[in-house]
Amino acid sequence: MGSGTRKVAVVGVSLSDCGRLDDTTPYALHAQAARRALADAGLDRSLVDGFASAGLGTLAPVEVAEYLGLRPTWVDSTSVGGSTWEVMAAHAADAIAAGHANAVLLAYGSTARADIRAGRRTGTLSFGSRGPLQFEVPYGHTLIAKYAMAARRHMIEHGTTIEQLAEVAVQARANAALNPEAMFRDPISVDDVLSGPVIADPFTRGHCCLRSDGGAAVLLAAQEYVQDSRSTPVWILGTGEHVSHAAMSEWPDFTVSPAAVSGRLAFERAGVRPEEIDLAEIYDAFTYMTLVTLEDLGFCGKGEGGAFVEKGRLKVAGGELPVNTDGGGLSAQHPGMRGLFLLVEAVRQLRGECGPRQVRRPGGALPQLAVASGTGGWFCSSGTVVLGRG
Repeated sequence: MGSGTRKVAVVGVSLSDCGRLDDTTPYALHAQAARRALADAGLDRSLVDGFASAGLGTLAPVEVAEYLGLRPTWVDSTSVGGSTWEVMAAHAADAIAAGHANAVLLAYGSTARADIRAGRRTGTLSFGSRGPLQFEVPYGHTLIAKYAMAARRHMIEHGTTIEQLAEVAVQARANAALNPEAMFRDPISVDDVLSGPVIADPFTRGHCCLRSDGGAAVLLAAQEYVQDSRSTPVWILGTGEHVSHAAMSEWPDFTVSPAAVSGRLAFERAGVRPEEIDLAEIYDAFTYMTLVTLEDLGFCGKGEGGAFVEKGRLKVAGGELPVNTDGGGLSAQHPGMRGLFLLVEAVRQLRGECGPRQVRRPGGALPQLAVASGTGGWFCSSGTVVLGRG
């Protein structure tokens, strides 16, 4: 948490409208989520002196801040893929703790689904002519193929089965069935996942996240402003970040993600152990992402992820460690980058605001500790945040 002395809490969270949104813009989704997060906190916009955003415009977060009517004195435009938002939350918490800002708003919005439907290829990556990725592009290394290669390596080294990977998707869907805002809610089976069209061996469509439109916002504030907020504060207890590789040839071990470092740092700084965590929100662009991140965060040993995800362990209803309680990117929503959505869901769970999908401790008590861990690129980066209630 840095050298500062002020404690930092999440005081406002919100999603924008999500799902199939053909008649809106990313800026509008940023604004909708930001307004809702401020309303959730019950704090005036004038308090916000820090702003963080990425993924939109050439001068993000300057352009988005202007659109929102903000003139921040602290900004962050870190862009490390899907883990961006956990990394930004860490930076924001350190800035607030050190007195460089009082309240920082993190906001995101994307029309990734609508763009494709309309034939807009905005944001298309082209690495073939520059950087280390030029040595991989000629061999057809797509993003999905890179995750598939890593999953296959784990299967070879540790005996992980395709059925175990499918269990991740099945249990995410079971959680989504409890979330009225999830895009996909109908139950699925392991056989349903395995019988789908192959996208990149060993992944069928069911192993891959959906594509949606949507946005999210999170407001962090210093402890002295918490009493003015109408929401239950959720405290930032510890954070960690790590970047690993860009080229697959520079990744030392396909079975170890950068969450092994970011998670260790976050837990050490929070002073808690993985076994104390009540729920986990993990970036799940693909089923293997969830499995290997659970290993690397310390919820099970290396190579034990396949067995760990069996027998409904990840489900809200009766699971020992509920994971992606809203249905995750596999079933709820996935608009471009989903890291900020992990923080929103973790905070709502700790507040006890999740209705039918609310996680409870034995005896019915609300959860006290949660972890949100985002992954960027093809396991290129990781950001992990430990959150606590009370």
